[in-house]
Order: sequence, then structure tokens, then C-alpha cells
Amino acid sequence: MVYRVIGLMSGSSLDGLDIAFVELHEQSGNWSYEIKATACYAYSPEWVEKLKKATMLNALDYQLLHTAYGHYTGQLVNSFIEENGLEYKVQLIASHGHTTFHVPGQQMTAQLGDGAAIAATTGINVVSDLRAMDLALGGHGAPIVPIGEKLLLKDYPLFLNIGGIANVSCNLTADYIAFDVCPANRVLNMLANKAGKNYDDGGQLAATGTLQPELLNTLNALEYYQLTGPKSLANDFGTDVVFPLVTGFRFGKKESWIQDSLRTYIEHIALQIKKALSPVVNNQGQEASAGSRKLLVTGGGAHNTFLIGRLTELLAEDGIEVVVPDKQLADFKEAIVMALIGVLRWREENNVLASVTGSRRNSIGGAVWIGQEA
Repeated sequence: MVYRVIGLMSGSSLDGLDIAFVELHEQSGNWSYEIKATACYAYSPEWVEKLKKATMLNALDYQLLHTAYGHYTGQLVNSFIEENGLEYKVQLIASHGHTTFHVPGQQMTAQLGDGAAIAATTGINVVSDLRAMDLALGGHGAPIVPIGEKLLLKDYPLFLNIGGIANVSCNLTADYIAFDVCPANRVLNMLANKAGKNYDDGGQLAATGTLQPELLNTLNALEYYQLTGPKSLANDFGTDVVFPLVTGFRFGKKESWIQDSLRTYIEHIALQIKKALSPVVNNQGQEASAGSRKLLVTGGGAHNTFLIGRLTELLAEDGIEVVVPDKQLADFKEAIVMALIGVLRWREENNVLASVTGSRRNSIGGAVWIGQEA
């Protein structure tokens, strides 16, 4: 079977809407993919502010934003289809939406982007609300990307995605292991904003900073990092806990506090990733093959050369090889996986792994909206 699908992903770093048009091939339970077209539509300053402040809205205004963002998403998809000559070629749209509230302890998660609005705007069938079923079954609803890693990227046993939040996946045991590690690009970008930049390109500012051991120790001592998986993070851990902690630190040289904070936070990310991966690979023993220690790094953070350099140095101590793929896979892996998750939902097959989320069982997640006319 061949499925021609658009996957949509909006990450917590607020850089824009990632769109990937993918051909997914299934034969006797084996899956492969071919990327046909990709794009990232940057959010306007107005939309960035709307998404940032979504959690502060009253119930009615939040629902109005949910609907408006769905229509906006649909309009961007229509533009993508027109720009790439994809009229009448797309069979399905799978939309992750933009996460706002995430409270797994009370079995609730919320992603902006009404699936019905996307379907109505595009005239294409849509799968949305991908995490809700797993939460209802007692899981964290995150990470959900591992199903795509398992089915589409079998050459790699270890995965790291560095987006607004960094998360890892490990396919070295009978049960697939994955969890959120720490806030990443969302905090780094907020710090870069203080220097008048959208982000720290390549980690250039961080590279000129001085590591602050006291701040680093304070960050590493936060309660979340003492928990074992399955576990997941809401965006507000980075924005409301970590960012104020960093900006409230008393730096010795006030004129270089942004560089120093970026340098220290890069080290924090790298150390937490090492802490997450070291026990997994070292439990495999020295006889484990070199191939079993390849780490595929994707997400916007894959282009932060300073961060990748620190990761490479630290993970080499555990024999882990850091691999940054081509730009298309690095930037659009999550959108590609959303496409697969949507197809699995359409086929009524499991698309969320309980071993990753802590749910009672594997599940078929997603709401279906029929955009095509009967």
C-alpha cells in the first residue's frame, strides 16, 4: 500500500509550522518513506504572541483561538499544496497541533488547531488530537514519535530530538524506552531574545560565554531530573521554572550574562542528555556492537554546532556516536512521523507505544475529520 500524506508539527520553540508531504509504503508490515516536499512557515510576530499567551486566555477566547489556529493551519496547508503542485495528490493530513496545556497527572493534554477547521479549509481528511487517547489510558501522551522511529528508522537504536524540549528514545531493550529530558530550544531562544536575536545561530553566543558552575548545579538539582521514565514535560517548565531561574542568577560580569547563561544552559542540556543515555547503553555491556551506539540527532538543535560539539565530547565517553542527518530529515522528522501516525490511525492500528508513555496499553490515537465531500 502507498499513502500520500501531509504531516504537520508545531513545536514549543515557536519557530513556525513544519509541513512534510510524504509517500509512505507498507508491505507485509514493513514500512518505508519518501519525502516529496517540505516547508516551514514561520509564525508572524502576532501569531507568536497569540500562541505564547494561549494558556492565559479565558475558556471562550481559548476555544476561539483553537478554531482560528485550525483555519490558519488549513490556509498554510493550502499554500503548501499550491506551491508544490500537489492538488488532488494528498490523501490525508495528520496534524499534531500546538501544545498548550499538558497535565498527565490529571489525564489531560491540549493542542491548539481544530481538526474540523483544517478539514473544512483544505477539503482533505484530517487526523488530529493524537495524544488524547493515551492520556485517557493513564499515559503521559509523550513522546509519541518513537512509533515512527521504530517503523521508519530501523538503522538507528538511539534517537535525540532537540526542539523546544529535548527528548530521547532508545530501542536497545525489549521495551522501547523514551522520555522528555529537559527544556532546550525554547529556553535558549528566550535567552537569545534578550540579545535581540531570534536564536543563537550555531551557538556562537554560547561559545563566547563562561560556564557558571553554581547555576549549572542549581539547574541539575531540579526535581524533574531525579525522576525516572516514563515522564514528560509541559512547556511551562521551561518558561516558568527554568528561564526565571537562569535570568535571576547573579552573574559576576553583568555585561556578559547572556553569553554566560547560554554557555551554562548548553552544558546543562548536554549533561542531562548524557545522564539519560549512559545507563541505557552501558547496560548493554562491552560486547555491544558499535552500530548499537549510534545516536541520530534531529530538531532545530541539530544545527547548534556548539551544542552538538559538547554532546559529541560527552557521549564519546560512553562510546556513543553522534550522527546529524541531512537537513530535511533533521528539520522535518517529527512532521514525517506525524504523517505515519495519521496513517496508522486511519488503518486503525496502534500508533502510541505504552512502554514509552506509561499507559496501560498500546493505543490507537487520533480524531478523524472527513474533509472530502461524500
